Amino acid sequence: MNSAFVTPTASLDDPFYYLTNFRFVLTWVGERHADLLSVDERDFIDQFDSLPRESQALLVRMVMRKGELFRLSKLRYAEIGDSSDAMAPLIALGWVDSDPVINIDELFNQLRLAELRKILAEEIRTAGLSASSAKAVLYETLTSHPIASKPLCQWWPDATDPIMRLQRMETCDRLRLMFFGNLRQDWAEFVLTALGLQRFETVPFTLQSRAFQARHEVDAYLALHRLRERLDTGELPSELCREVPPRSDNRWLDTRRARLLLQLGRDAERRGESALALGLYAEAGSSEARIRHWRLLERQGEHQAAFRLATQALESHPNETEHQALARLLPRLRRRLKLPPEPSASEPPHERWNLQLPGPQGVERAVVEAMSEREAPVCFVENSLLTGLFGLLCWSAIFAPLPGAFFHPFHNGPADLYRDDFVARRREAFNACLAHLDNGSYCEVIRATWREKFGLTSPFVHWAIVDEALVELALTCIPAEHLRRCFERLLEDLKANRAGLPDLIQFLPNAPAGEPRYRMIEVKGPGDRLQDNQRRWLTFFHRHGMPVAVCYVRWADNGEPGV
Repeated sequence: MNSAFVTPTASLDDPFYYLTNFRFVLTWVGERHADLLSVDERDFIDQFDSLPRESQALLVRMVMRKGELFRLSKLRYAEIGDSSDAMAPLIALGWVDSDPVINIDELFNQLRLAELRKILAEEIRTAGLSASSAKAVLYETLTSHPIASKPLCQWWPDATDPIMRLQRMETCDRLRLMFFGNLRQDWAEFVLTALGLQRFETVPFTLQSRAFQARHEVDAYLALHRLRERLDTGELPSELCREVPPRSDNRWLDTRRARLLLQLGRDAERRGESALALGLYAEAGSSEARIRHWRLLERQGEHQAAFRLATQALESHPNETEHQALARLLPRLRRRLKLPPEPSASEPPHERWNLQLPGPQGVERAVVEAMSEREAPVCFVENSLLTGLFGLLCWSAIFAPLPGAFFHPFHNGPADLYRDDFVARRREAFNACLAHLDNGSYCEVIRATWREKFGLTSPFVHWAIVDEALVELALTCIPAEHLRRCFERLLEDLKANRAGLPDLIQFLPNAPAGEPRYRMIEVKGPGDRLQDNQRRWLTFFHRHGMPVAVCYVRWADNGEPGV
């Protein structure tokens, strides 16, 4: 199977637009993931197709709403008509429970205060509460001791508005996961696309491009997701870590597992469970996990173990973030272990400006207004300009249709963007893109991509900032050699290096020959200081002779000193 992603075009003028979108997902999953579906899931897709349209629509309406419990009176939609009639086939299939067992928490969520006061009158009197007590007071008191769950008809025999429980939410979530490859995205993606608020690159699709290649991978993703939810609700990492699925051959899924282990480790560390945290960090194996591992060993007084791991890491060519952490950690450990100090390269001094401005006000905007001139405009770009030019030049490499990179029509960028092998898998494609900087064709490539792809969602191009005028100024003033060096640094660690770039850039198109035609400016307000990723970029610019300065602002109105 090899086809291009085609986003469904259900018109929002159609009252059943959401049903069209849901059917699109069912068809997509049914055709491309048939081997991953259970008999029950295939039956669900087949039976859904045979339902009356109104029943299909009502099911989708419930799926799109929060939770699994619904009062029938709240399920009123003009295009569906009588919700009782539409509900009947769903009840007959067992997809909706018309008389579910409800616990006290669910009762409070579904009923209004007056209704609760009526049906819980005896419990309220027994608890010594006033009949006029607020809902929060009733809830806190009545849920302080166990109360048996039961159907609404037992809570409230005279109820005329039934509560329904959707029984197929788990199935729908699994199908949504197989379509999107995550549970973060939902049905709103279709609406935003139909409204024109989001537009996506069209990428060829193959069977190997699926998010999951085996059913157990879907199971593992769902298990990781539930563990993260349970961690967020306060369950202990010492209990949850026992249920973490084993490592997977699916690289992006294994990255999610490592991220959960890191989160479990951080929570264990906060709880004072250092041994557990160290084990979780070691198993996670990510860059951040390694840094936390070293630092925790140091805090625990395990200086020899920390020194051994840190030295091994330094010898294995760590990324810049780890190298910076090691540059701070190793001297401390050497002092603790009474080892001779190693010579270290000091951070090069950066050009510093001190600027006093009326304020306080937005500090970046204040500097733009103070420094910008007609022939030397200053623009607020932060992390958007250099990354945007990179995204435009390397668009074809970034959106290369490799297996595991794109598996549905709503990707902001490749799913493996921050995986360790992202660049290695596309090395030749990136080299071809960067070659345009060497032969002088890069300007036309960037301009052509801007015109052709304008408005399409990209992980690097922020269209609201990188407009055509800014692109032209940048291409006029920033040398190709400087762009290449910056782009190569981005490729060394896309996740870490895309942040920390200077806030502003000043263009100097009329500068004399041989002098820089631009300068980047990092802005720091009173009390603000340089962050680690900013220091790394400043060091990089200094090393390669790229013009940059740090502007420290103080406000004239209160006399607060600059940093």
